Amino acid sequence: MIQRIQTLYLLLIAGLAIAMLFLPLAVIRSGDVFYTFDASGMSTMTTPAKLVYPTWALMALAGIISLLALITVFLYKKRVLQIRLCVFNAILLIAFYGLFAFFVWKIAGQSEMFRFSVRIALSFPLVALIFTYLAIRNIGADEVLIRSLNRLR
Repeated sequence: MIQRIQTLYLLLIAGLAIAMLFLPLAVIRSGDVFYTFDASGMSTMTTPAKLVYPTWALMALAGIISLLALITVFLYKKRVLQIRLCVFNAILLIAFYGLFAFFVWKIAGQSEMFRFSVRIALSFPLVALIFTYLAIRNIGADEVLIRSLNRLR
């Protein structure tokens, strides 16, 4: 299980998704007030951080992505199911960007002076998508190898 490279890819995907839950994805400036936008929502940057606009769907999606990657690690004997779950996880990663864009568009429509700057955590779904592709390729290679060995018996 751990000696396969796709296991490391899947663990990296889970780690990146967990990091997306806690790191700020963007900083928003509306007038003279600054807000941080993370997976739980948009909150003020003052000392007692106050949640202004909750985005629980984004947080749930990041949690599902990390949980699905961890579940996929332990299905190493069912390679076809592993590939299908990785493809579904890739779709969820793309949906994360779509949902993030929707929330930013909705917030931008409520403010007349809107400045938006992204943080490094917003690139994590893209990196996780690349790792998902690499995991799918390696799981497929294992499946081809196992099928070729079965033909020799």
